[in-house]
Amino acid sequence: MDPTERRLKKYFDRIGDVLGDDARRASFATYAIGLLAEGERKSMEPIAARACPDLRAVDAAHQRIHHLITQSPWSDQQVRRESAWYALAEMQKREPIVAWIVDDTGFIKQGKHSVGVQRQYTGSAGKITNCQIGVSLCLATRSQQLPVDFELYLPKCWADDPDRRKEAKIPDDVLFRTKPELALQMIRRGVADGLPRSIVLVDTAYGNSSEFRTELRRLELDYAAAVDSTTKVWRMDRRLRRRGNALSVKELASLMGRQSFRRVTWRQGTSQRLSARFAFRRVVPFHDDGFDPSVREDVWLVMEWEDGEPEPTKFYFATMPPTITRKQLVRIIKLRWRTERMYEDLKGQLGLDHFEGRRYRGWHHHVSAVICCYAFIVAEHARAFPPSPREEADADSQPLAA
Repeated sequence: MDPTERRLKKYFDRIGDVLGDDARRASFATYAIGLLAEGERKSMEPIAARACPDLRAVDAAHQRIHHLITQSPWSDQQVRRESAWYALAEMQKREPIVAWIVDDTGFIKQGKHSVGVQRQYTGSAGKITNCQIGVSLCLATRSQQLPVDFELYLPKCWADDPDRRKEAKIPDDVLFRTKPELALQMIRRGVADGLPRSIVLVDTAYGNSSEFRTELRRLELDYAAAVDSTTKVWRMDRRLRRRGNALSVKELASLMGRQSFRRVTWRQGTSQRLSARFAFRRVVPFHDDGFDPSVREDVWLVMEWEDGEPEPTKFYFATMPPTITRKQLVRIIKLRWRTERMYEDLKGQLGLDHFEGRRYRGWHHHVSAVICCYAFIVAEHARAFPPSPREEADADSQPLAA
C-alpha cells in the first residue's frame, strides 16, 4: 500500500468513526471511492456496478449504497465538519484562510419529482431552467478552495406543499428559507464549529440584503458584498462625516467622473493579466428602517468600470479598515471566482450533480460524500505543493477579517 492509499484509509477510518456503524462505514467507503475513481456516471447504481467484479453481487451492493444515501440517519454536519478539519490542517500549513465565500449552483433536472426542483435561474446554465439550487459555503486560501457546507434551496412550491413534502421525506423542521437565510445558517454553523474566520464574500443575491450584512457584523465577520447599482448611500467627507442626501451608487459613480477611476490588476488569468478601473469612496449604506444614520457603520464603496463598458457596472460594499490599500481590497473582492473553480471540480471530477434520487436526505448525504472526497484531494494537494514565494508574499499582504 503506497502512502496515499494509507492516508486515504486512515481518513476513511476517521470519517467512519463519525458514521459509527460498520455497515455504514463499508458502504460509505465504497461510495466515496466510486466518486474518486474514474467513471462517466457517478450515481449509486454505476458506482455499485464498478465496485463489484461479480455481476451477481451488484444488486445487493446497490441496495446497500441506496440505503446509506437515501435512508440512513447519519449526520451530514458531523461528516462535513470532520472532513473540513482534516483538509484545513494541511491547507493552513501552506497558507492562511483569506475568505469565506457564499455562492450557489444549479443541478439541471429533466423531471418534476426531484426535491426542490422547479424552473428557476441558475448561473450554471446562464438562464431560467428546470433545476435544483444548492447554496454553498467555501473557505479559500490564495490558491485553494474547500467546500465546508451545502444547503438545498427549497422553493415555496415545495416547502408549502404537504404532498410533495411527504413524497420527498422533507423533515418537519425544514421550512422555507431564502438563499441569504440558508447562507447565514451555514455561516453560523461555521462560527460555532470554530472554523478559521475571514472576510465573507458574496454576490448581489446576498449582498443586496441589509439583514444579511447586518447579521454578518453581529457575528463579528467582515464582508465584501456585491450590490445593485440602485443601492443608495450617504457620502462621507474627509472627516468621515455624513453629508448630502442619499443617492444611488450609480449616481455617485457618475458624479465622481472618469478621472476618479484608476486601473488595478488583481491576478494573472489564463491568457492575460486581469484588470479593470476602480474608484473608492467611504459611504454609509442607506436603509429606510427608522434607525438614525449617525449610528450606522461606514463602509468602503468599490466601483468597477470594466473595459469596453460605457459606465461602471459593478459595485461592492466592504467593511475593511480605511487603511487597507486599494489593490488589497480589489484582490480580496475578486477572490470570489474561486467558487467557479470549485463547482467545476465538484461536478466534473466527483459527480456533484450526478445524484438521481428524489429525497431531501439523499441529496444532502450525496453532497456530504462529495465534500468529503474533495477535502481529501485538497489535503493531498496542499501536502504535495508548498506555496511559492510569490503566493506567500500575496497571502501575507492580506489582512484577515476581524
